[in-house]
Amino acid sequence: MKTSNDKIPNQRINESTNQRIAKRVEQMTSFIVMDVMEKSAELERAGVDIVHLEVGEPDFDAPPCVTEAVCKALKDGCTHYTHSLGTYDLREAICANYHEKYKVVVHPDQIVVTSGSSPAIFMVCAALIEAGDEVILSDPRYACYPNFINFVQGRCVDVPVSEQEGFQYTPELIQAKLSPRTKAIFINSPANPTGTLLSAERMRAISQLGPYILSDEIYHGLVYEGKAHSILEFTDHAFVINGFSKLFAMTGLRLGYAIAPKPFMRSLQKIHQNFFISANAAVQKAGVAALACAQSDVARMVAIYDQRRRYMIQRLRQLGFTILVEPTGAFYVFVNARHLSHDSYALAFDILEKAHVGVTPGIDFGPGGEGFLRFSYANSLENIKEGLNRLEKYIQRRS
Repeated sequence: MKTSNDKIPNQRINESTNQRIAKRVEQMTSFIVMDVMEKSAELERAGVDIVHLEVGEPDFDAPPCVTEAVCKALKDGCTHYTHSLGTYDLREAICANYHEKYKVVVHPDQIVVTSGSSPAIFMVCAALIEAGDEVILSDPRYACYPNFINFVQGRCVDVPVSEQEGFQYTPELIQAKLSPRTKAIFINSPANPTGTLLSAERMRAISQLGPYILSDEIYHGLVYEGKAHSILEFTDHAFVINGFSKLFAMTGLRLGYAIAPKPFMRSLQKIHQNFFISANAAVQKAGVAALACAQSDVARMVAIYDQRRRYMIQRLRQLGFTILVEPTGAFYVFVNARHLSHDSYALAFDILEKAHVGVTPGIDFGPGGEGFLRFSYANSLENIKEGLNRLEKYIQRRS
């Protein structure tokens, strides 16, 4: 007669197998800026006052017309699923916005509205990249791009970009990295973490290299000198990622979108139907309102960001950090901190624990970011001044 003990060996094998974490997740890197924020939260719970210069989140509230639109939508019963591509009125508004800003023609059927721009990046990568396909990235670049690509079994190919060139892609450097497996080139202008813009000439040249272009345009509108260009001004062989989080201070409302070539739209729609169903119905109403009537609020925020930018650049230089090319977009300053340490991770956490200032280590953005720190000016000028004064004392003590 068998007893319950007879089942133990097989049970142990099954438990061991079931508890094994998928390799694609185990190999995923953490988003280090979130590690900094979480450590900050621990210190704040212990009563420590932290100045946050690490996070890329507007300190402004969403414009009044946005919050009013959300409230009205909820009162009107806008609490149901929408079309999986998004409401037609929002997609029309996005098309009108791109035509007004960039003089390009986009059809509503080329847009899928998502819960933030991150799902849009994931969906585009899933629809475009086969196992082993190569995607070219600048180094440094936004920290999460490689994880999206690796998750769908693509291969990241880094193009080192130099501080002296303002961390800009050059078509020649990209050309040298092209191979028969190159599926796409990722661009981001204005860029995270560097705050710099690609010129129209470089974007045009990059667009003519052959592979699809994945253009992350989430910081469009946050430009203080020069002009941001959409990749759609130069080619239709491209995917655009954009959203409402940064420009309209709507991070918590989670609203983004992808613009894609028409042959890919049914695939993107199926991915969205299966994994996400649709974006939040009430928030989509807020997106329409943002595009229609938040211009004055955006202009006010941009003017304040620019004031903070100018102050931060000047003050960081006074503290001994190198900024060879001044950032003119987004809300970041990426500084060379190698005179303090070549280990940006250890340096950032030392600054957090001893100066009580949150900054992002450059290694978060790729090997080419090692030795750099990213400072965000998406915080009040008062807090920026306090944070940099604390940093000055930290540097003096360290010396």
